[in-house]
Amino acid sequence: MTSVASENLSGANPAAGTAPAVVLTIAGSEATGGAGAQADLKTFQELGVFGIANLTCIVSFDPKNDWNHRFVPVDQEVIAHQLEATTAAYGPASGAPSVLDTVKIGMLGSPATISTVASALAAGAFSNVVLDPVLICKGQEPGHALDTDQALKAQILPLATFVTPNHFEAESLSGLEITDVDSLKAAAVRIQELSGAAVLAKGGVRLSGPDAVDIFYDGETLEVLTAPKVGEVAVSGAGCSLAAAVTAELAKGASPLEAARTAKNFVTAGIRNRVASGAPFEALWQGGPR
Repeated sequence: MTSVASENLSGANPAAGTAPAVVLTIAGSEATGGAGAQADLKTFQELGVFGIANLTCIVSFDPKNDWNHRFVPVDQEVIAHQLEATTAAYGPASGAPSVLDTVKIGMLGSPATISTVASALAAGAFSNVVLDPVLICKGQEPGHALDTDQALKAQILPLATFVTPNHFEAESLSGLEITDVDSLKAAAVRIQELSGAAVLAKGGVRLSGPDAVDIFYDGETLEVLTAPKVGEVAVSGAGCSLAAAVTAELAKGASPLEAARTAKNFVTAGIRNRVASGAPFEALWQGGPR
């Protein structure tokens, strides 16, 4: 078991005269700034990479209706245009000093968007595809949400090189019930076997005990990452920021395990220094490690 409570983060800026690594997030916009593409871009900046966001949907909360999600998809042509422009500017044929080969996938929200993004990924020659497998969008009716979940598993999961499921998502992807660290380990192994990707399965505050426990498994190395819990309630943006931190570290050349360790440290510090608001949830602060 490895404790990652220390905050030895690798977010130093690139050396003078060198171009920073370029990373892309394909995700939704979250209006309060705590999660989604906003969290991703702040994480990228803190960890010293140049971040780009291509938006798939607009998510807000309805303060008049128990802060439930309001979900508006971005038009498929607009998504395709964003991906086209980003690839032309920074892709392998662009001539850019730092080639875009690392992407994070966040909320996609519909089978149509999943198909659009899957086509772009297949054509994009990405070395690192980090999937934060958002399987539930609370602004959708149940049948549509199920179609989206199935499409994500069928079309995006096979393209991923690193997957960061939370407790619910790990249960859904693995088909296993997760009640303790051992079952979280089993789920991580199952997801790796199904996808071929490195897996960072998040127990977080969902598992009992004093520590927030995550499991890394890449087909060879299984490591338990722990840090003392900071409260017993999930914080907005923690999952997005964890996956974004993994993405940034991979783009800078870290191994998957090194990226997982740094991401765990980064998120733990951000939760410790979280931001409160008038909403009934708190948000991770990406500047927390500073």
